[in-house]
Amino acid sequence: MSRPPLPPFTRETAAQKARMAEDAWNSRDPARVALAYTEDSRWRNRSEVFQGREAIVAFLTRKWAKELDYRLIKDLWAFDGNRIAVRFQYEWHDADGNWFRSYGNEQWEFDEHGLMRRREASINDIAIAEQDRRFHWSAPGPRPADAPGLGDSPF
Repeated sequence: MSRPPLPPFTRETAAQKARMAEDAWNSRDPARVALAYTEDSRWRNRSEVFQGREAIVAFLTRKWAKELDYRLIKDLWAFDGNRIAVRFQYEWHDADGNWFRSYGNEQWEFDEHGLMRRREASINDIAIAEQDRRFHWSAPGPRPADAPGLGDSPF
């Protein structure tokens, strides 16, 4: 299976890969998202470390059961060969209606077929008031082209 664009990445193809990941994650479909990763993909997400597509599906299923009305924006930070770094923000609320904005960075490494074989994510959560939300498009689904991006962020 191949997932273009393939490495080595250019600025254009690295940005395309980041937007494709953003769109997939905004679907909140764990099985769909997991197909972008190698069968033995290694992950570090916050303090969790795991490996493999089954573990990815289980992790994302737990994540989106907790992080309700999830909406994500990713922005290309750097790239080189088969590696991409992105910064991101996402907003969500818990079952009690408390809203959060999560900020983070990810480092990605791809195989020759364009599948991600390694993902490392560092993430911080900040409580926000519902009226302070920035991301208001219909979800699940990709961010509309005219929705605010990270360029609008104070960080």
